[in-house]
Amino acid sequence: MSTIEPVRKDIEHLPQIKKYSSSLRLWHWANAIVISGSLITVLINSTILDDRPTAAFLKAQFAEAGAQLTSHQTTTVAHALSDSVWDIHVYFGYALVTLLVFRLILEYFQMTDQKFIRKFKNAYRHYAIIKKQRELARHELAVKAIYAIFYLLLITQAVTGLFLTFEDFFAPYKAIRPSIKSVHNFDMYLILGFIAVHLAGVFLAERKDSKGIVSDMINGGRE
Repeated sequence: MSTIEPVRKDIEHLPQIKKYSSSLRLWHWANAIVISGSLITVLINSTILDDRPTAAFLKAQFAEAGAQLTSHQTTTVAHALSDSVWDIHVYFGYALVTLLVFRLILEYFQMTDQKFIRKFKNAYRHYAIIKKQRELARHELAVKAIYAIFYLLLITQAVTGLFLTFEDFFAPYKAIRPSIKSVHNFDMYLILGFIAVHLAGVFLAERKDSKGIVSDMINGGRE
């Protein structure tokens, strides 16, 4: 029997390298849940629990029950309800910061070929230096650039959120609180934009020549 056969069998039984590590997949889906939860709390407080309509609703309901409450009282109750949802928003913020730190640590310990920075550099090299298959290389570089911007948005959201949560510790910088809050709110819309672009991109890729992206992010895929 040829000596090549045992070697071939050994190679065939070697574990194949996953395209996405289990840690990266865990981060991806946990991040999706946390961001969704955070955005939902904002949506609830800006619609269902908006102070003025909620206070008016409470006043009308109490009046029907025979209890007369002042506008100040109903506004206080409405504000308390809103604050309870914001407390949940803060917890989602802590989770987001934890996941962001986890992602930074993961980037250090990832296999070299799975590091985001390495993939970004390779995409740039293929587009700017090697200059082969320019359209494909341009697309790959654009995707990596969008993800790099997304990570910057997450960092901005985390830093501004921590400042707003612990503003008492930053008393000397209280004057810039309105600006920090504006950045935090605007950054949220940019993250929403990324989510929309991301979902649209995955949908189009699944319909064209990159089928299996979603399943790869669930089972890891194969290199």
